[in-house]
Amino acid sequence: MASALQNERLRQYVEAEKRVLSGQSYTIGNRQLTRANLAEIRKAIDGLVASGATIDDSEPNRRGNVRRVVFMDG
Repeated sequence: MASALQNERLRQYVEAEKRVLSGQSYTIGNRQLTRANLAEIRKAIDGLVASGATIDDSEPNRRGNVRRVVFMDG
């Protein structure tokens, strides 16, 4: 399970991604400038999600967990 810090970082990266996608580029004279690199943001998001971070602080879907119950006469 991811830590609260990882979950907060994921929320921040997702917010940064939204800002970049809504237009964080600007032009000064004939130069096109970008405030953030979308590829780096996506890489960070993917890494945090792979480590189990979630936006809503819940545990990620863990399919395949198996529990064994042994009944014993006693």
